[in-house]
Amino acid sequence: MTSTYPFEPTPQWTTINPRSFLPFRTRAGDLETHPLPSPPRNRLFNDNYAVTTHFVPAACPRLTPDIPLPVVPKLSTNSTERKQGIQQLVAKIVERQERFVQGGLGEERSEKPLWNCVNRYVKRVQDGRKGLTLFFAHANGFPKEIWETTLRYLLSSSTASLIDEVWSWEAVQHGDAALINESNLSGIFDWQDNARDIAHFLLHYLPEDASLQASLPAHLHPLLESISESRKTNGFSSRSLVTVGHSLRGCSLILAAVDFPALFPSIVLVDPVAIQPGSSLDLLRNTLAVTIGRRERWSSREEAWNLLRASPFFRAWHPDTLQLYVTYGLCEDSQGGVKLKMSGLHEALATVDRIAPNEAWELLEKVDERIELRWIVPGKAEDKGVMGEEATRVRVWRRPANSSNVVIHSAGHLIAQESPEELAQEISAFLERKYRLRSRAHL
Repeated sequence: MTSTYPFEPTPQWTTINPRSFLPFRTRAGDLETHPLPSPPRNRLFNDNYAVTTHFVPAACPRLTPDIPLPVVPKLSTNSTERKQGIQQLVAKIVERQERFVQGGLGEERSEKPLWNCVNRYVKRVQDGRKGLTLFFAHANGFPKEIWETTLRYLLSSSTASLIDEVWSWEAVQHGDAALINESNLSGIFDWQDNARDIAHFLLHYLPEDASLQASLPAHLHPLLESISESRKTNGFSSRSLVTVGHSLRGCSLILAAVDFPALFPSIVLVDPVAIQPGSSLDLLRNTLAVTIGRRERWSSREEAWNLLRASPFFRAWHPDTLQLYVTYGLCEDSQGGVKLKMSGLHEALATVDRIAPNEAWELLEKVDERIELRWIVPGKAEDKGVMGEEATRVRVWRRPANSSNVVIHSAGHLIAQESPEELAQEISAFLERKYRLRSRAHL
């Protein structure tokens, strides 16, 4: 495919010696099942697709120890006092993360059970020919349903004829998964665990084919070990998988693809947070302070909608995507109002890691060249990608073979939230070019 940004060579850099992927073990047999925290989806998504909700065990053990959550300063009418308390908390979170990286925490890796939630959008009438399976992984701070505006455009287009099934995956501290895992989440997080969770799902739980229709249970069953082992080297026997990752989750797909290339025939990277080592932490600290200090509770979803859409940050969103955030990113609280399913503290803890983004940047050049990379990056005047336009121009060519890029000028970093129709069009164009020309029988 053609590219917006021409080739840009990578400047010299010093290796950070990326870590090896920590092996995981399956533990489905000793896990207690849970009911879904929100009413499960089990209905029509559009005229041709049905949507259901499921969950699976996350990877075990975790890279991180099980340590208590840091304490968020109580609300204060004194804004200066509140600001100082948040800044002190940010400093503590950053210092704790640095100690973890240097091996200074000392605790054993956590083996507390955690879960990932997934939504499945499956074609209601299968024609017997193997179509595409899409896998979507969200940006930090948003529920799995945040993709549904993009999906409505994509699955109502002519490209839908290529797509049998879509899986929208949710990280352990996000959305419904956050509610299930609330008592078992640690006070520290490593992005590589996120990559391991994705690989764990694709290896051990993604069903063999899309023809099972609505018969899948809420708790997906683990596959036979022989199937999982085969996938490591041969990929999927009955699927053509295309993965799409935004921001942090784009970084996760890069890390997972380095260790399990057979699982990733092609990857659409939506402005992934892969950052060249040595970048400043000043922006990170400011982001953490804003994240922790944001409002988390409202008297009703109506109040949340009205106040959010009035803010400059959310005003840039497509209104349908903001409605999804209010509907699926919030839940009822004990005081009769609504609150974010994912707290600002957990979003900050999931933001602070800077080792994995550096590892993803360095490891990009090691992604198997048989995996096609399609980069979709922002082009707003004030937001042209993570760390700015120059960094974006370098990033999209870190692995030049079998790669291409396109800029969406109507959006900043939150492309899926701000310009879901244009994003759907670009994903559609990629799928049409790569798969429409092939016979459906050979997908």
